[in-house]
Amino acid sequence: MNAHAKPAPLGGPLLNAVTFTAGVLIAVMAVIVLVRFFYGLGAVTHLNDGYPWGIWIAVDVVIGSAFACGGFSVAMLVYIFNRSEYHPLVRPALLASLFGYTLAGVAVIVDLGRWWNVWNMFNPWTVNPSSVMFEVAVCISAYIIVMWIEFAPTFFEKFGMTEAKRRLSKIMFLIVALGTLLPMMHQSSLGTLLVVAGEQIHPLWQTPLLPALYLTTAITMGYAVVLFESCLASAAYRRAIETPLLTPLAKVMLGMLIAYLVVRVGDLLWRGAWPRAFAPSLEAIFFWLEMAAFVAPFFLIGSETQRRNPARLFLAGVALMLAGSLLRLNGFLIGYQTVIGAETAGVNYHYFPSLTELLVTVGMFAVEVLGYVIITRRFPVLPREAAHA
Repeated sequence: MNAHAKPAPLGGPLLNAVTFTAGVLIAVMAVIVLVRFFYGLGAVTHLNDGYPWGIWIAVDVVIGSAFACGGFSVAMLVYIFNRSEYHPLVRPALLASLFGYTLAGVAVIVDLGRWWNVWNMFNPWTVNPSSVMFEVAVCISAYIIVMWIEFAPTFFEKFGMTEAKRRLSKIMFLIVALGTLLPMMHQSSLGTLLVVAGEQIHPLWQTPLLPALYLTTAITMGYAVVLFESCLASAAYRRAIETPLLTPLAKVMLGMLIAYLVVRVGDLLWRGAWPRAFAPSLEAIFFWLEMAAFVAPFFLIGSETQRRNPARLFLAGVALMLAGSLLRLNGFLIGYQTVIGAETAGVNYHYFPSLTELLVTVGMFAVEVLGYVIITRRFPVLPREAAHA
């Protein structure tokens, strides 16, 4: 691949097996969401007083927004650390981030009990500036707007709006700065949500360092998603895999991963939480699954030779995406202990997502797939390149 090639639409038909399947899943999701809006959360979810947050928050928002950090992670390398060789990866990563964050915002509205009051978080007379959730909501909302502005040159190029692109380029430095600051704020604050939950979070995941752990893994997952998306797009569109770019990017990813593991293991030792990892419990099992997924990339792409293998890059990206997902799933669901005192009062809460909850989550990811296919085929996102057999 020519790293200096300008982005160009891929072309080709929009209707195929992938887009048709995605369309069906989206239609099913839309019906379920309508039922939820008219008949309430109880009509389509298994949420209860002990588990007020389910997979729509843990997966669609917390994990989904971490997956969407590819644009932020690559832009930070290009614009902050002046690694211009990664510039061809910016638009594809930003496109994936756009859908991830936009749908995370939609998922929050779907999960709100009184969704019609969502506008109150923007009302100066009703907001609570001391709330962690308020900070997360405002930062994510602002970041969605910033990303669409940052991606706007793609649309300007498509429709020949040269003057609009020129004017936007004059303030793009400010947009990029906001696009770096905002995700740092809300990704760390997602960890703060668990800190303020106190003893309701299992000791293996309850630590004052959660904001730093969530931010570090979000950046690392962003690079993992770039590996995943680049390999998958290359295979789907029959393009040469961007190995010259992905190989050094994977090395950066491993460096971030080492920093995370040092802090994570050191924190467990400092707090004396390690014995809980060896107790016979569901939490211990999921903890070791999480740690295994975090360590797996070192066995897959630990050497320079291994990092030149596209299959290993892809698997390492998948492993790290799974690891970051488990960290968040374990904190928000597996390691979440229901209302303190509920068990002694004779109440034993349980939660497992309903089929309709799962279909809505699958539908959200289907929107991302369909949107990615449509935009890459009709707008200049991927570098220009002839298709390979």
